[in-house]
Amino acid sequence: MKKPEIDLSECSICEICVDLCPVVFQMNDAGYVEVNSLAEYPVMEIDEVIKNCRGNCISWKESE
Repeated sequence: MKKPEIDLSECSICEICVDLCPVVFQMNDAGYVEVNSLAEYPVMEIDEVIKNCRGNCISWKESE
């Protein structure tokens, strides 16, 4: 299964991912974006987030 991953060192915290796909991405209490743990991730929506990410910091990762 693929899971979205955020490289926080490249993230500008623009919140585009949160706006486009709030089911998957959220702001945590520390003010950083995090990926919610889901059984399945909406591929089309996340691909759209990846295309629109200003920091180019979101990608797919194969999970074990």
